[in-house]
Amino acid sequence: MRIFSGIQPTGSKHLGNYIGAIRQYVEGQDRGEALYCIVDLHAITVSYDPHELRSSLYDLCALLLAAGLDAQRCILFRQSDVLEHAELTWLLASVTAFGDLQRMHQFKDKSASQRELVSGGLFFYPVLMAADVLAYRATDVPVGDDQRQHVELMRDIAIRFNARFGGGEEVLLVPEHRIPSVGARIMDLQDPARKMSTTGGSEQGTIYVLDEPATIVKKIASAVTDSGREIVRSPEKAGVSNLIEILAVASGRTPQQVEADMADARGYGDLKKAVAEAVVAMLAPVRERYVRLRADEGALEQILADGAARASEIASHTLADVRERMGVGAPRQTRTLR
Repeated sequence: MRIFSGIQPTGSKHLGNYIGAIRQYVEGQDRGEALYCIVDLHAITVSYDPHELRSSLYDLCALLLAAGLDAQRCILFRQSDVLEHAELTWLLASVTAFGDLQRMHQFKDKSASQRELVSGGLFFYPVLMAADVLAYRATDVPVGDDQRQHVELMRDIAIRFNARFGGGEEVLLVPEHRIPSVGARIMDLQDPARKMSTTGGSEQGTIYVLDEPATIVKKIASAVTDSGREIVRSPEKAGVSNLIEILAVASGRTPQQVEADMADARGYGDLKKAVAEAVVAMLAPVRERYVRLRADEGALEQILADGAARASEIASHTLADVRERMGVGAPRQTRTLR
């Protein structure tokens, strides 16, 4: 099994990112060959500051390592260091439907929030995302629930490429998404109808991975619930349901076990206290390791450079096969699918 996932370096990573993606990355190291890419090329599709981009990339690299990624057990690299991503994006554009790109929810949402320029890069974002994954012939793509549409598009692109250029062979593997059954969508603590986010959510309703314990306790204590007392999940109890999901993930239990364990609770105060303790315990070690790792940018650069060399070795074989099948560039005498 080969696992691939990319994560943007912009924005402080919050609890939803940690549960929906980063924890999956760490677990993936034990399930197969894992490649994790910090997607700085994706980050430049909207307005950004170049200095902040470099700094935030180091922030994220240190955070991923602090969370448990091991550069000896996975390939961690910077997207722009592997040139095959950009070329494969252009080649895959020939089998990508314009109408499919128009229907992407993320493009509609992000373009609506742009005040000055809606870039062509933002529109083309899903093709680059497809190239990120298909370059490595990955079988497994851990993503949050909001990325489901993008994975479906990359599957369509792979199928269309194989049908047109494959000659009966699966030149590009059709990947499968992996979305966590619990905690796939962590909601804003102040507005449980909205997903926790660094851009569209509330500051008080967003728990950041690097928040101090006292800040986490305060945010959870002020979380929106409802007027009742029963600690169960239901559509009418969006805030309580969100807290139950968070507690389940942070404590290693199922939501059903949390409901059973909280059956004798005196009210939502007990639930919030339990959630705060579990989240603090889960994130405190990450924050402590992060401080040490972030201080050594030279070491972070070395990890990224080593990862890029290993990633390029894999991606170059895929790109060579794609070029040969499409009749692009000089022909090869022999062809081996890797």
